[in-house]
Amino acid sequence: MPRFWRQWLLTASIIVYAVVCIVMVALANAILPGPAGPAISDLVEVRAASFTHRSSGEFTRDGRVVTAPLVTVTIPHTLAIMRHQVSAAEYRRCVEAGACERDRIDNDLAAANRPIVKVSWRDAEAYAAWLSRETGEHYRLPTDEEWAYAAASRFKDDAIPDTDDPGQRALGIYARDRDGDVDREPQPIGTFGANENGLVDVAGNVWEWTETCFTRSAVDGRGETVASTVHCGVRVVEGRHRAYMTDFVRDARSGGCSAGVPPTNLGFRLVRDDDDSRWRPLGRLIVQAQRLATR
Repeated sequence: MPRFWRQWLLTASIIVYAVVCIVMVALANAILPGPAGPAISDLVEVRAASFTHRSSGEFTRDGRVVTAPLVTVTIPHTLAIMRHQVSAAEYRRCVEAGACERDRIDNDLAAANRPIVKVSWRDAEAYAAWLSRETGEHYRLPTDEEWAYAAASRFKDDAIPDTDDPGQRALGIYARDRDGDVDREPQPIGTFGANENGLVDVAGNVWEWTETCFTRSAVDGRGETVASTVHCGVRVVEGRHRAYMTDFVRDARSGGCSAGVPPTNLGFRLVRDDDDSRWRPLGRLIVQAQRLATR
């Protein structure tokens, strides 16, 4: 076949493929205005911006633990995050679908209007993967920075006490992180009110998993990082105070807190990735087609 005709056929194929994709997206927008599959938590959209944030992890200078640096963080896109933590009823659907561990069906799941607790980071990841498959959209845990940005005034700065005495420093950290008389039992959704971004129960008595790994960093006299080690078997959890938990731990009170005062309960909320929002309707259409094909 002459070179001209090969190029023409290739160009025509690309055009046809592009037209088909455009038509499919248009159809998806027309017939699937909302996500396919299970109902999910309301999402709050927090506008993109830059803010000052206390870095997570442990920082040392000359072998002594020092306060983590303040850094400027930019949230480049609108952040779509669940208004409330994933509830027991929502999590049950994942269990019943066989995508989340069945041994999680216990008394915690009986209270449908309460957040699911006693879930590990791995459990939260399994739920996010299932919800993504069911809806054709991409859900994931927030980063520590995203969580802090959405939490706004309810994020607690964890600067350590400025003292050379290790004992006094430890006591200061305990006093900073202790939860006082907080009720240990998960409360109905909305009990702890909403923050300025419309998120409910932020920094209540359920801490939330993030996807951020625990990092140990050494800094020099100018505060510049000279060495860093990342431990992804330990993840950052956020709530009334920041803590670091081994990823398979479900009940922080039974052990597994790698640093800081243990959280009262472990739960989570998810963010939806909107980087490819133009193609989200196509994803929903594909999911719908798969469901029709399996009926």
